[in-house]
Amino acid sequence: MVIKFITKSAIVAAVGIALCLVCSAQTSPKAGDPQSKTAMPKVTQIDAESLKPLLRPNGKPLLVNFWATWCDPCREEFPDLVKISDEFKGKVDFITVSLDELASINTDVPKFLSEMKSKMPAYLLHTPDESAAISMVSKNWTGNLPMTVLFDTTGAISYERNGKIRPDVLRENINKLLPLEKPK
Repeated sequence: MVIKFITKSAIVAAVGIALCLVCSAQTSPKAGDPQSKTAMPKVTQIDAESLKPLLRPNGKPLLVNFWATWCDPCREEFPDLVKISDEFKGKVDFITVSLDELASINTDVPKFLSEMKSKMPAYLLHTPDESAAISMVSKNWTGNLPMTVLFDTTGAISYERNGKIRPDVLRENINKLLPLEKPK
């Protein structure tokens, strides 16, 4: 009688362990797994000097968004930025620059970008002199977040918004920079 009880308990325990292993394998991709690469976007560390070339358009308008994971308005506007980026893909270059702590470059920042399904190139600005980086972006920016700057193809600021974007206004300003499409 005792042997049957132990055998049944062992079978139940073994099935439980097997189910847990299957569930954890499905929910937590391993490093090097193709699924993990799509789950965690690459975030590149930059400083003020390496920010300069990123602010130069490459033949298309360029939209740069400065944000942080700890900034509630940044988090609130990000889904709209992702939609607009998808909408204007190939017509406008988009980049995001996080002002999070450097320790977040492989944790909070890519996790948030993954949750947002962001495909925009992502950077984390780490510099001892933030004022130098801020002044490079816009003379009107004091460093508060979020900050969105739209450059025309020559590198001139066409539109800037300090605070949450208004998607309709941003789309309107992007459209002003794009050539009119000819009807087919």
